Amino acid sequence: MAVEDVKLPDLGEDAGDMARVAFWYVDPGDQVESGDELLQMLTDKATFDVPSPVAGKVVELVADEDQEVLVGGVLCRIDTGD
Repeated sequence: MAVEDVKLPDLGEDAGDMARVAFWYVDPGDQVESGDELLQMLTDKATFDVPSPVAGKVVELVADEDQEVLVGGVLCRIDTGD
């Protein structure tokens, strides 16, 4: 079992270094493909979706809805089956 941490990507210069989890599109146990939207994030200036960087099975949602996460912080974990 190979588990990949999905982290909050760099938000760009204007967005700051933190975002809040608005809501999850997936639950633990869901199968996802690379590029599938995992969750919606909010900053003071923008709303954006975070896509999955890999295909696999969601094994854990690390960040809760309404939780603030720093850039580089783990959002969830996906078992890639490798």
